[in-house]
Amino acid sequence: MTTTPLIRIERLRKEFRALVAIEEVTLDVNAGEIVALVGDNGAGKSTVVKCIAGVYPPTSGQILLEGQPVHFSSPLDARSHGIEVVFQDLALANAQSVYMNMFLGRELVKGPLRMLDREAMATDTRSLLEELDVRIDSPQKRVRDLSGGQRQGVAIARAMRWAQRLILMDEPTAALGVAETQRVEEQIRRMRDRGRAILIVSHSLDQVFRLADQICVLRRGKQVGIRRTSETTGEEIVAMITGLR
Repeated sequence: MTTTPLIRIERLRKEFRALVAIEEVTLDVNAGEIVALVGDNGAGKSTVVKCIAGVYPPTSGQILLEGQPVHFSSPLDARSHGIEVVFQDLALANAQSVYMNMFLGRELVKGPLRMLDREAMATDTRSLLEELDVRIDSPQKRVRDLSGGQRQGVAIARAMRWAQRLILMDEPTAALGVAETQRVEEQIRRMRDRGRAILIVSHSLDQVFRLADQICVLRRGKQVGIRRTSETTGEEIVAMITGLR
């Protein structure tokens, strides 16, 4: 019995005037699976992510969510369909508390005057941070006072809090040290184990082989191939990225 993928991009193409950023990219991502997009700079990885996230409308091709064609007019539209993004710059409000960042744009309110329910948001945030083992003393702490790994943990926890289906991650550990990278990778595995589909962009092949179930290779906007991580090697992926295969 064939299982319908949670999300499928089919012959996706994106043009910026005369520049073709991606063409003919087809990829399935299943629930409870991590798929990695790899390739050199300019290969089109972030463009694929932004098309799925509703940042860019595809020039042609289609995106299917649980078998149904969808057209995201904006990132808010994609979010309403259960898709969250962790961009490289994290998109956190540094002057705000951790719990306010967790509910940014989706604040909980109470009473007839619809006052912010800060206690409920802080309690919810504390519970989620503990669940994902994001080690922050208090959800009231300002984001600007956190380490790089803690900030990344907040961004991942926020995605986990709101993503009902798919989490897109663009270089989630690019600016982190070894210990913080290990902790973030464990958080990503926890999200997969909770049934989320995850599409991750990473320049680190070591990380890709630690995390991903499948690897999709792009080169100069074109899809070179897809490999099961358990059935390929780093040497083969490098050869696909560089054009030696």
